[in-house]
Amino acid sequence: ALSSAASDVYKRQAAFGRDLPGYIKEAALALLPIVLLFGIFQFVFLHLPKKMLIRLGAGLVYTFVGLVFFLTGVNVGFMPAGTFLGGALAGTAVPWILIPIGMVLGFVVVLAEPAVRVLNKQVEEITVGAISQRAMLLSLSIGVAVSVGISMLRVVTGISLWYFLIPGYAIAIELSFFAPKVFTAIAFDSGGVASGPMTATFMLPFAMGACIALGGNVSTDAFGLVAMVALTPLITIQVLGCVYNCLLYTSPSPRDA
Repeated sequence: ALSSAASDVYKRQAAFGRDLPGYIKEAALALLPIVLLFGIFQFVFLHLPKKMLIRLGAGLVYTFVGLVFFLTGVNVGFMPAGTFLGGALAGTAVPWILIPIGMVLGFVVVLAEPAVRVLNKQVEEITVGAISQRAMLLSLSIGVAVSVGISMLRVVTGISLWYFLIPGYAIAIELSFFAPKVFTAIAFDSGGVASGPMTATFMLPFAMGACIALGGNVSTDAFGLVAMVALTPLITIQVLGCVYNCLLYTSPSPRDA
């Protein structure tokens, strides 16, 4: 058993080492146009001071290293883990357990989304703390949990995606007439942010692994999870806006106090 475990570890390490050069090349090609464009603007228009260029260069190095490690970790370790976990849970005697477990995973995966942290911080700064990071994060987590739960329901039952997307967007559009405008704008940005790299690299393979284990159609039953994750924040953030609006109008004024 120990020799088998050691062999598995060696194979994983070998896979990381084998694939790393390819992802170094991918990250370099992805950043190269940005660097070239910035160089042209720096030479012609910007003329930034040397201190600022050093900071930008350090940030570029951090970004490059982060991209390389992220792409390698996701493709070699993270996605296969999601596929294996989904298949293992679907292979149990109670495949319906995918729904609550998927909701829990969806709730916590938002915490690991880097873009969610950035958006929440920007919203709190722009609104001078009126919309807190905690309220935003909780609303997004609830929305993603519901969307992953619905996606797992689709994996188990094979229900068409249209039965959720059309009513969902109809509700989101209807809420836009009642929610404050700032919440509507934030909500539509939140949909794209929530369906970020963590969702696409773990939750989608999780659904695909479960679908394969259940003998379903991956193209119609597993895919669509990211679309659901992009949809539900539109509803939850606008509902949060309606709650804020109600609290604003029902809170006692200083004269009533």
